[in-house]
Amino acid sequence: MNVDILHSGFDGLKFTLQTDIPKPLRDELASAKAHAFDSNADCTVDIGGLPLTVRKAGGSGFTAHTGNHGAIWLFQDPENRIPNNPGITVDFRAFGLATGGLQGAEDHFRNCMAAWDIPYVETQLRVTRADFAVDLLAPWFEPDRTALVVPPGTKVTEYTGVDETATMASGARVTGLRAGAVANRQIAIYDKRTEVIQQGKAGWLTIWNAARAADGKSPLDLTDRDQSQVWRFEMRLGSKQLRNRFDMRSWQDLNDMIGDAFTDALTRIRYCQPTADRNRARWPTHELWRLVECAIGNDLLQNCCGVLPSDIKQANRTEKMREIDRQLLGLFVTRAAISDVPSDGFHDFMDQHTAALQQYCDEHPVPLDERIGKAQARYRWA
Repeated sequence: MNVDILHSGFDGLKFTLQTDIPKPLRDELASAKAHAFDSNADCTVDIGGLPLTVRKAGGSGFTAHTGNHGAIWLFQDPENRIPNNPGITVDFRAFGLATGGLQGAEDHFRNCMAAWDIPYVETQLRVTRADFAVDLLAPWFEPDRTALVVPPGTKVTEYTGVDETATMASGARVTGLRAGAVANRQIAIYDKRTEVIQQGKAGWLTIWNAARAADGKSPLDLTDRDQSQVWRFEMRLGSKQLRNRFDMRSWQDLNDMIGDAFTDALTRIRYCQPTADRNRARWPTHELWRLVECAIGNDLLQNCCGVLPSDIKQANRTEKMREIDRQLLGLFVTRAAISDVPSDGFHDFMDQHTAALQQYCDEHPVPLDERIGKAQARYRWA
């Protein structure tokens, strides 16, 4: 089967920041938003030497963007704040990620924060979404829902258009599959060529043709579907994976561990070649999925540490329990020695002494649940 990898890289990245924008920036945004509302058009202002386009939308806050290669910025109004919501949300644009990668996104973020004089510290950052895409030129391919092997209970949607309408007619040409949830782990396989044509995203054609030129091949002609059908395999990770499972928060965490997170996701969702075997776990991996695995593995090799944060936490927890057990044993030995207990009576002494300990526990003036709570607070493994 003839397949070309036309592009691989991050396609989505979102951060939140628990901080408030300073008053001078707030006043600039309020003025620009009012102008955008009056003129019914976006208002671009220069703040700190960087152009920022403010929209009339945004509810009680402010919605702005820094261009197709920048990011969409959502700012809460510090004078009309929604409780418990992050003060800033940054959603990086796909073209900026495709051309600049993680480093380009981080540089853009830090340049904007400095230019707009927004105070923050790294511990206020939270990464909430990361998408990685691989574009494959494979005119012969068509997604098959039964070929997706996913964890039990995972919702799988088949669609026939760029608007991701669920398939209702069996005769429709399948243009994509989507499985999982954005907040957790999701795979999307879809017709990227059609999206580029319908939504006018010609920048992707430029990226694809640059890859073709590097391989000494002719540019794609999107009018010829049989020669230009591009399928995108996109793995999306949400906060349940990035923050809860892999404990990622800051840019440093992202650079250190995002490869581990995507590698783990690829082991839990697979696109296979169906066989007569009723055990789907034994189905062979599809050729295109192997290419996707290799592309993501190679691109994110430097972003792996090879160890899950949960593994480290468990190792620390286990070692602490061993340390306390050794201390308990030492105390029991000392208590037995003071009580003139011979060595052959030590085990009986421990069994009998637990009753006395239980009585002391019941007579303690502070309730047990309160004491356990305080002890748990002293030993947090995050």
